[in-house]
Amino acid sequence: MMRHMLMDDSLTSAEQNHVLHLAAQMREDRFLRRPFEGPKTVALLFDLPSTRTRVSFATGVAELGGHSLVIDTGASQLGRGEPIADTARILSRMNHMIVWRTSGHERLVEMAEHATVPVVNALTDAGHPCQILADFATIAQRRDGLEESGPALAGRTLAYCGDGANNMAASYLIGGALAGMHVRVAAPAGWAPSAETVQRASAIAAETGGSVTVTEDPREACLGAQVIATDTWVSMGTEKDERIERALRPYEVTEELMALGDDALFLHCLPAYRGMEVAASVIDGPASAVWDEAENRLHAQKALMTFLADAASSSTGQATTGEAATGEATTGPADTRAPGDSAHPSAPTATMEAAR
Repeated sequence: MMRHMLMDDSLTSAEQNHVLHLAAQMREDRFLRRPFEGPKTVALLFDLPSTRTRVSFATGVAELGGHSLVIDTGASQLGRGEPIADTARILSRMNHMIVWRTSGHERLVEMAEHATVPVVNALTDAGHPCQILADFATIAQRRDGLEESGPALAGRTLAYCGDGANNMAASYLIGGALAGMHVRVAAPAGWAPSAETVQRASAIAAETGGSVTVTEDPREACLGAQVIATDTWVSMGTEKDERIERALRPYEVTEELMALGDDALFLHCLPAYRGMEVAASVIDGPASAVWDEAENRLHAQKALMTFLADAASSSTGQATTGEAATGEATTGPADTRAPGDSAHPSAPTATMEAAR
């Protein structure tokens, strides 16, 4: 069965750890693996504006030996209403992977249902799993590395402050639970993560030794945290709203909140709005790791694409170019799930409303 990366738990906890270890290796050796040598082509579809996602995927495909076909879908037949299933079939015949930045998560799931090559979530309204891999790579880079086995960041505490109903909060909860972290989300009433997302993350945390906490108190969330993260209050496709600012103002990450952490690292997926979700003195200060975090989009996504390319080659019995000299397999266990299914079958599917 073809492997896809539709949400954070499309990977198992062990596979997430494997991808993060590979990302660290690729940060040290940018040309360690070349699974797209040929060059093979990867279709990069963008429904939404992008800087870091577009650059990191296009650069990553090139460094993996491939060619990226960047498609602004508004100028394609997909943008004019061609069925997603038809697009998936055509792209699969001409490309070796499909990466899509879109809004409705159900669109991505439909693409995966009809594609015969791996499909990667480059952002949907449900989650941003590639960003979370980059964030976890940054935590490991700046704070004590990765666990050699088991959950990658077991026992570490991450606090997220702000809009808890958005895709970043969902991915922190689900991805953090996979990594064995204690994830705390601080959000005002009406802005909390969905019950489905909390249930999904809690089920995973019960297996990995992590935990999930949702609170309205940002001080409670940040107390003793090793990592404090936030996201923009104004997502793509929404206008600035004074009601949003009033509701979220108490959740601005300030030096006072950072001081409650345990030598806390600050993360933000960018773009950031200083004086709104984060104080300038925090994002531009010594605790900030946002530039390492942005760079790690490249390394984490290269590792993920390599993992998926290896899995695809394994399922067809083909070898990939640039495998380790030992000849050891680098893929995770074979996936027998249907496209879009969670790596944790008991967990319900979450859908979020706000797109970042």
